Amino acid sequence: MSEGALVLFSGGQDSATCLAWALDRFERVETLGFDYGQRHRVELECRADFRAALPQRWQDRLGADHTLALEALGAVSDTALTRETEIAMTDSGLPNTFVPGRNIVFLTFAAALAYRRGLRHIVGGMCETDYSGYPDCRDDTIKALQVALNLGMESRFVLHTPLMWLDKAQTWEMAESLGGAPLVRDIVERTHTCYLGERGASHPWGHGCGECPACALRAKGWMAYQSRRLRADAPAP
Repeated sequence: MSEGALVLFSGGQDSATCLAWALDRFERVETLGFDYGQRHRVELECRADFRAALPQRWQDRLGADHTLALEALGAVSDTALTRETEIAMTDSGLPNTFVPGRNIVFLTFAAALAYRRGLRHIVGGMCETDYSGYPDCRDDTIKALQVALNLGMESRFVLHTPLMWLDKAQTWEMAESLGGAPLVRDIVERTHTCYLGERGASHPWGHGCGECPACALRAKGWMAYQSRRLRADAPAP
């Protein structure tokens, strides 16, 4: 496409895959990260390194990077992502890693920035398949928000969620289909998804504590991805 896109790029696996997806499709791609006081703020520090490692064919399309400070979101959120507290389930049936309104706020600010930058397409890593039950990751939420943003800004934004119906193994497969083994390696080595923000330990699937829900989901997806690759490579009987 000849149009431009803005990618919500946190520095994690999903948003890195979405960035590659957008660069494969749009002529100009800018990125946007949010600093809302998250415990895993180290993810923001990974963004520049990952962008710099992208191949030249994508560097030619890669535009400006933006970071917006949203301390107010962290201030009003009493969650395990914005407080030093143990990750657990709540009485509502949602994990206490759910930050109420986060994706709604993110996409609203993204649309405001896209409006100013002349970008019609907004890309996010929301997923309703392998996720923690967050209501603002659901497809219905994103569709409703697209309608509201277009009405409220008199625009024609298109909200893209390329991972919406993929499990984590399929997300790894998408990365491989877009950038081959080098992109998969860069996602493993240069992104960060662990909720606790632990960067030290290195696993086959990437850095992290290895125990939080984000690490567990990523590790499970990696194992399924590797298993599928082995089956695909196995000689026919």
